[in-house]
Amino acid sequence: MTAERGVSGSDRSASIGRPLRVAHLDHTSVTGGAELALLRMLRAEPTWSAVVLVAPPTGHDGADVYAGLPAEVPHLVVGVRQPAGASRGGVGAAVGLGLRLAAQAIRLRAAAPFRHADLVDANTARAAAFGALAVRLSHKPFVVHLRDLVDPGALGRSGHALMVRVVLPRADGVVANSRATLESARPYLRPGAVAEVIPSASGLRPAPKSTSPDAASGCLGPVRTVGMVARIDPWKGQQLLLEAFATAFRVGDARLQFAGRPLFGHEQHLDDLRRRAAELGIADRVDFLGHVDEVAALIADWDVAVQASTRPEPLGQNVLQYLAAGRAVIAADEGGPREWIVDGENGLLVPPRDVEALAAALRRLDADAPLRARLADAASRTPGLLDDAAVAEAHAALYRRVIASVDARRDASRR
Repeated sequence: MTAERGVSGSDRSASIGRPLRVAHLDHTSVTGGAELALLRMLRAEPTWSAVVLVAPPTGHDGADVYAGLPAEVPHLVVGVRQPAGASRGGVGAAVGLGLRLAAQAIRLRAAAPFRHADLVDANTARAAAFGALAVRLSHKPFVVHLRDLVDPGALGRSGHALMVRVVLPRADGVVANSRATLESARPYLRPGAVAEVIPSASGLRPAPKSTSPDAASGCLGPVRTVGMVARIDPWKGQQLLLEAFATAFRVGDARLQFAGRPLFGHEQHLDDLRRRAAELGIADRVDFLGHVDEVAALIADWDVAVQASTRPEPLGQNVLQYLAAGRAVIAADEGGPREWIVDGENGLLVPPRDVEALAAALRRLDADAPLRARLADAASRTPGLLDDAAVAEAHAALYRRVIASVDARRDASRR
């Protein structure tokens, strides 16, 4: 990259006669929200030349989300395992985390795709930690994806310390998934860092136009199916929704569906949810669907879609999917979702962690079919919803701005 110094970001591709080469870093290939977002974006035919460099599997899940990458996008396993939860342990865990990050950075620096990259993009907080170490003294522009709020509750104490002391001060560019996420990071950004809010690629598709006269007039029947898309995890709110559904639909035929599987050691939580559904007497009306590939088709069959996370969601990809699908949405009134939903206009916002409030919202939508139809119609017209190709275009523009900013800073330092 040394030979390219002084070339503006907008002209760099033309000056070197090829697309920019971007190395995307990840710490896992398990099918999580961040990994799916990167996969979707790279499937959308971006204008840059991409390679994904990922740490070895952790052993808790044999799935490899990046096996779904297009053939022209290499996917290379490089370095050492980065087990989940290491940023939340004590001193011993912190020391182990530091050693693994250093080893990963060394291995990355030796990898040819990393050495030849024009820009490095870290897809997750853990990848940003070893990426920040790897790019040091390499003169490569470094972009960090912020998919979690920058606070100890979201990142863990060690993870938060790494983010604010090592990662953000070295980032040339930041992609935040919401305004709330970006504002949590601003105090730690270096002067001149390019920072932008770009929603994660969520596989959004326009809601099909309804041909049903009943749907068009808002004369719908009672709620038949309530659903949630989220990995099975205690903080994602499945138990909260389970309790609220049992309160709102104690009798009747309404069904509750959970799409998502347990990751990162939360298999016991799935068993607990099944047990609780039986205790509430609704086990025969609750479906645990596991991982679902065709999420949009599933959501299209729901009458009400719910986000009920018990801590603030930085974005809430599921909320974007619900809105784009034209569903009546209920979401917790905090974090990223409140940036997308205007209460009573394109969805309902409820106090977070409040079973009774969530149950009341479910009852309201069940009893008021015209409201449900109006919210569903407005949901698909929510401003700012981007398909994956538009997300990729936004990233390409940000990469150009980052490179131009880095080149300008280097030119100024030589004067």
